[in-house]
Amino acid sequence: MISIQGKGVSVGVAAGKLYFYQRAKSTFDRHIVDDTDAEWARFKSAQEKAIEQLGELAEKARAEAGDEAALLFETHQMMAEDLDFEEAIESMIKDDRLNAEAVVTDVGAQFAEMFASMDDSYMQARAADVKDISGRIVSILSGAVQGGIDSEEPIVLAADDLAPSETVQLDKSKILGFVTSLGSGSSHTAILARTMGIPAIIGVGDLLKEEYAGREVIVDGGTGNLFVDPDDDTRDRLMQKRAELIKRNELLQQLKGQPNITKDGQSIRIYCNIGSPDDVYPVQENDGGGIGLFRSEFLYLECDDYPTEDYQFEAYKKVLSDMNGLEVVIRTLDIGADKQIDYFEMPHEENPALGNRALRICLNRPEIFRTQLRALYRASAYGKLSIMFPMVTSVWEVREAKKMCEQVKKELTAEGIPFSEDVDVGIMIETPAAAVISDRLAKEVDFFSIGTNDLTQYTLACDRQNNDLGRFFNAHHPAVLRLIKMVCDNAHRNGIWCGICGELGADLELTETFLSIGLDELSVSPRSVLPLRQKVRDTYVSVVREGLMNDLLGDQTSL
Repeated sequence: MISIQGKGVSVGVAAGKLYFYQRAKSTFDRHIVDDTDAEWARFKSAQEKAIEQLGELAEKARAEAGDEAALLFETHQMMAEDLDFEEAIESMIKDDRLNAEAVVTDVGAQFAEMFASMDDSYMQARAADVKDISGRIVSILSGAVQGGIDSEEPIVLAADDLAPSETVQLDKSKILGFVTSLGSGSSHTAILARTMGIPAIIGVGDLLKEEYAGREVIVDGGTGNLFVDPDDDTRDRLMQKRAELIKRNELLQQLKGQPNITKDGQSIRIYCNIGSPDDVYPVQENDGGGIGLFRSEFLYLECDDYPTEDYQFEAYKKVLSDMNGLEVVIRTLDIGADKQIDYFEMPHEENPALGNRALRICLNRPEIFRTQLRALYRASAYGKLSIMFPMVTSVWEVREAKKMCEQVKKELTAEGIPFSEDVDVGIMIETPAAAVISDRLAKEVDFFSIGTNDLTQYTLACDRQNNDLGRFFNAHHPAVLRLIKMVCDNAHRNGIWCGICGELGADLELTETFLSIGLDELSVSPRSVLPLRQKVRDTYVSVVREGLMNDLLGDQTSL
């Protein structure tokens, strides 16, 4: 038996023969063309066909995996006709007189390199999108036949990496799981695998060898283990795990429509975190009770320039309308630190995590903040909106932000533009400063939402982006949990609700602690809703509260 360790990105266990993806190869010669107008026309024809194919893939993805998956290919359509992309290709065809296949390959590589060199991980992931788009156009130009799977029986698919379009086009009835040498957990391919429920492992490197083709393997998408020619004990153990996962998922589906109430009657709201209007579908599919965090900065990350008021209004309106009256908490712009946007032209900072970011940018550049607030309040007429300010450290910041809200409401009233007067305003608690003065901040707002990722980072002085500090970044640290309890207590003393919108909210090891602390809401990824609901419904809070509070507030030898 050969054991290979990668990174699991889609939970599940799959067993079958290993099959290497047969990718269509686009072969062409680089040559000088005589008629550049005809070559440009060739490119335009291939571009139109690629856009048409991407439209068909979007519909296929929507049918199989929902609007979030479809959005990827709709975005690819827009990228395929991007003016900068087109102009670069046209210039090279006309000036260098190169054939279209060579030009699209070169320009695609240049654009991919540009994205890959950016500091922001979201933008880096776009490099794969550019490669996918340019490769599609080159395949059409060169007449390459689509590759894929030539197998009569279901298989475990192996590849160096899989482009999103390749993943969607696969015959899912033939795919038991997949494993790739490259890739990242935040890539579209990993997201699509999770959405479609295909067990997946990435990043196994050169341990994935062609000589393993046709051999029996087992993929554990939870642990990231790949076993080639597994022994009987390994096979029996993992097949038992697979059966338990399938049964557990079937049982979880029965929880849809059930309340989030513990065995002794304590209730908690379970909401969802999203980053796009099209993420509403998985919220509904997984029975989320509302949206506890809409990361509005992704609207800015997707644009080449500042998104207009109308552009933002349409996005917020869609989310609020689609949620049919359920609460939607939209976080105002939160860029800086690990999320940089070129057109903001932010000066270089030695320590951006402690620099000009989030609400600080909004207060320093009120014209940007005002545009977003106008869009938000206009959209409030279409649903139950709550607005949340990130990265708060002082009372004066909250008061200044609220003052801008009042100014925007007066403007809209004067202009005769409808908006809801019933919009709650809250803040994220993600700095120790905000936690320590949460008794004062609670008098200024309608709710708190604790951002545990940054709260842990700042409390432990531990960079959450630094992989070498993994064991030091401990969100279970008593200092973090004590701050969470302090914030929740201060919220309740002042008559407001308190929730968590950081990743810790989905940590089932802490669910009992959060219930005992008395948190009112947990906002998690859509796929975490039902497992979290089950944990809540299996808990007797009264039984665990005393012991947990003693552990949390008493002597701690692990400090």
